[in-house]
Amino acid sequence: MMDMLITILSVLSIAIGVVALLIGSLGLIRLPDVFCRIHAVGMIDTAGASFIILGMIIHQGFSLVSVKLLLIGIFLFFTSPIATHAVAQVAHKMGVKPVGRDLVKKSPAKRAGKNTARNKTGKTASAATAKGKS
Repeated sequence: MMDMLITILSVLSIAIGVVALLIGSLGLIRLPDVFCRIHAVGMIDTAGASFIILGMIIHQGFSLVSVKLLLIGIFLFFTSPIATHAVAQVAHKMGVKPVGRDLVKKSPAKRAGKNTARNKTGKTASAATAKGKS
């Protein structure tokens, strides 16, 4: 009876991990840019690998192998987010722009095409040149 419960729990945990990894892989294929892909894969691969390792630990029972699996899980838990952050940082430094809406709000003057750059006195550049010409 106990062996059946251990087998069911380990298979369920491994199945959850495999499904999580498949969902992350789908996000890797379907999402538009590197930042969205990193977000999808960065969290899901940690969860998927953790569930798979948990299933193997449950199946193995308490032994030296389960301790080694636990150490591997701890290593993956800490290094996977660091690796995804490093990839995102390199992509940002290389000038990769996110696809989608522009999050920087433009001022109404820039939308109208007017030059409203201000000098040290607070006057616009066009007003300062007009004043200097008269």
